[in-house]
Amino acid sequence: MRVLVIEDEPKIAGFLARGLEEEGHRVDVVGDLAAARLSVRTERYDLLLVDRMLPDGDGLSVVRELRRAKDATPTICLTARDRVEERVEGLYGGADDYLVKPFELDELLARIAAVTRRAAVPERLEVADLVVDVAAHRVFRGGVEIQLTAQELSLLRYLAEHAGRVLSRTRILDAVWGVTHDPRTNVVDVYVSYLRAKIDKGFDPPLIHTVRGTGYVLEDRRR
Repeated sequence: MRVLVIEDEPKIAGFLARGLEEEGHRVDVVGDLAAARLSVRTERYDLLLVDRMLPDGDGLSVVRELRRAKDATPTICLTARDRVEERVEGLYGGADDYLVKPFELDELLARIAAVTRRAAVPERLEVADLVVDVAAHRVFRGGVEIQLTAQELSLLRYLAEHAGRVLSRTRILDAVWGVTHDPRTNVVDVYVSYLRAKIDKGFDPPLIHTVRGTGYVLEDRRR
């Protein structure tokens, strides 16, 4: 899981990064609202840990902006503010949970497990007549089962999870292959061509579309 920690206190940020990395997560750390806004615009995260008291404002403002943009990335607010009214404000502001400092890492991990479980991807993803059965690792188009390799399935699932959203090659590379940036590789384009040959060839309408200069999108463009 990829986590963005928005925390301006170096000791706390370091504690969170170390603890989460030891659990196998990839962690980015930023210390102010400006950097946080840039990160959520340019990268995809599975979880945000947001300190409310940042040098340039309230971290909750980032959460509110994401929710207005229909972005449901799971978010936990971390703060020294322990008044009930402030916790309620955080939850109504779009946070999925609220943890008061100081806290134990085990408690944070339990809260993370809870909010990410609630936000889990549905077991069945559908785009037009394409069905991705996530639980069974099976794919159907027009009722016909399509055989995919594990990597092809991972790519298709990622595209289907974000159906209708244009995804950059860099973002796909990071999410599916765990590679943040490699200008020399064309693995994304190669695997998209593999998927097109299986998912779109012989079916109407085509569902995988190239957005010139940006990346790819999976969507039914008849509507």
